[in-house]
Amino acid sequence: MGHLERRRPNPAELASLIRFRAPTFKRRAARLKAAADIWDLRAIAKRRTPAAAFDYVDGAAGREITARRARQVFDSVELIPRILHGTAQSDMATTIAGAPSRLPFGIAPTGFTRFMQSEGEIAGSRAAQQAGIPFSLSTMGTRSIEEVAAAAPEGRNWFQLYLWKDREKSKALLQRAAAAGFDTLLVTVDTPVAGQRHRDTRNGMTIPPELTLKTLVDASYRPEWWFNFLTTDSLKFASLSDSSADLPTIINSMFDSSLDFDDLKWIRALWKGKLFVKGVLTAEDAAKAAAAGADGLVVSNHGGRQLDRAPVAFEALAEVRAEVGEGLEIILDSGIMSGADIVASLCAGADFVLIGRAYLYGLMAGGQEGVTRAIELLAKEVEVAMQLMGAASIKDLGESSIRRRHACQDTAWVRPSAQTGA
Repeated sequence: MGHLERRRPNPAELASLIRFRAPTFKRRAARLKAAADIWDLRAIAKRRTPAAAFDYVDGAAGREITARRARQVFDSVELIPRILHGTAQSDMATTIAGAPSRLPFGIAPTGFTRFMQSEGEIAGSRAAQQAGIPFSLSTMGTRSIEEVAAAAPEGRNWFQLYLWKDREKSKALLQRAAAAGFDTLLVTVDTPVAGQRHRDTRNGMTIPPELTLKTLVDASYRPEWWFNFLTTDSLKFASLSDSSADLPTIINSMFDSSLDFDDLKWIRALWKGKLFVKGVLTAEDAAKAAAAGADGLVVSNHGGRQLDRAPVAFEALAEVRAEVGEGLEIILDSGIMSGADIVASLCAGADFVLIGRAYLYGLMAGGQEGVTRAIELLAKEVEVAMQLMGAASIKDLGESSIRRRHACQDTAWVRPSAQTGA
C-alpha cells in the first residue's frame, strides 16, 4: 500500500458515480426484472405460493430420481463455441407442426394451472401470443377451450388430450378444439394411471384446496395468492367435472388405462389437424406411433412425474430420431430450465422444445408478466448461446455443436445455489 500515490477525493467525481434508483410501487415488475434466470423465478415463486401448489409443480414421482437425472444430463452437455465465425445475428425463428414460431420453444400443457396462480391459462396463452410461440392447453386445464381461444385469438393454440373412458366426451373435446381454431393435438399416452407423487400425498393436495389449519397457516404469509383465490371464480377442471377429490382419484377414475394403438388410430381419424404423440421414449413406440398416423412425436417422461427411474428424455432423443429419420418432427419435453437446455436439445435432434415447470415458475412469480419474463429469459439465453456457437439459424445447430459428457453423481433436483429456493 505504501507505493500508492494518494490525493484528496474529488466530490464531483464521486457524485457522477452515485445513481440512486427512484422508488417504485410496481413491486411485481421490480421483482421480475431482478430475476436473472428461471431459477430466480423459481425462488420468487416458492416465496409467494402455498406449499401444496408449489410442490405440485416442483415435485416429481417417487424419489424424484428421473427429475434429478434429467438435470444432471443437461448439465453434463457441453456447447461448443466457434470463434471468428462471422455471424452477426442469430435467427431463432423456426417452423413446427406446419406453422411458424418466433422462438424454438413453446408452452407445454399443464393441469390445475389456476391453482398455481389465479391468472392461469389466460396468462400463459396471452404471453405466448405476444411472443409468437405456441401455447398448449391441457385436458385438465382450469380454463376451457373457448376461454383460451377468446383470450388469445391471434395466438397459436394447441390442445392436449388424455383419452377418457367415455369416448363420446373425448370426441366432443376434439370437436370443440377444432371449432375454436386449435391447430395441433398432443395426445398424451404415458398416463394410464397417476404417478405416485409423494409431495402431493404429504401435502394432502386436493382440487379445490381444503382449508385445514395447515393451509390457513400457510396463507398467513402468502396473502396475495389467497386473496386472488378467494375473490375469483371457483377453481375447477374446465373440461371435466367439478367434483372434489384427491388428484390420483380424479385421474384414475376418468382416464383409460386400456388405451392402445387402435385408440390412437381412432383419434387420428377424428382429428384433421397435426397430431403429435406425447410420451414416447423408445424406438419401438416411436415406430408404432408413426404407423398409427402421428405427424410428430413428443419425447417426454412427463417431467419425471409418472414412472420414476424412467429414461431421461434428452438421452432418448437419439434412439427415437434414428428410428423415424427426418420425416417426422420431434419435440423434446421434460426438464428444460434454461436456454442452454433448449439449444442442447435442438443440437441433439429435437425440432422444437416445450417448457412446463419453467413456465409455471414464471406464472407463480408474477402472473402474465412472470410468464413473459420467463420467455424473455429463455429467449435471451438461446440467442446468446447461438451467437457464441456461431449459429446463424436453428438449422445450424446439430450434433457437432455439442459434446456429451458422463453425467455427474446423483445430486439434488435444484442447482446448488437454489437448494432452499429462498
